[in-house]
Amino acid sequence: MPLLEAVGLTIFVVVLLIGVFSIIFGLPGTLLILGDVVVYSLITGFEKIGFKIILVLIFISLLAEAVDFLMGIAGARKYGSSKTGVVLSIIGGIIGAVIMVPTLLGLGAIIGAFLGGFAGAFLGEYLEKQRLEPALRAGYGALIGRLAGVLFKGSLSIVMVVITMSAIYF
Repeated sequence: MPLLEAVGLTIFVVVLLIGVFSIIFGLPGTLLILGDVVVYSLITGFEKIGFKIILVLIFISLLAEAVDFLMGIAGARKYGSSKTGVVLSIIGGIIGAVIMVPTLLGLGAIIGAFLGGFAGAFLGEYLEKQRLEPALRAGYGALIGRLAGVLFKGSLSIVMVVITMSAIYF
């Protein structure tokens, strides 16, 4: 294998792995994986990864992103969160991740995303109902929904990588 080809393949695989791990931070890692595969396919002239595989990966990516988003909302709603609580949960998750990025070598973003989502749902419910118990329940639901979404999307991102690497090597 020529050096340039080996370097290119290494970069391709590293970007795939970054896509998988970025999901933990609440980022759209499946879209990064999809973009990486499309660039690889273009560079190699669709020799090993064709349009059928790309269409399958597009479907998986869209499904993963949609379900991740909806699970966060569903978790908060299931535990009694209002629309305000849901919106603040999403905003809180983003703010929490951004604020916590500098801690724990960047891993603080994970904690920040979950705690921010909890805090946002809690705040939204507390502002609407002025009661602690429903606010805590809504925050817990947002936390559980977010965790379920990350696990689902993370699993599908691994499926995307397996499909991609299988197409290249088998």
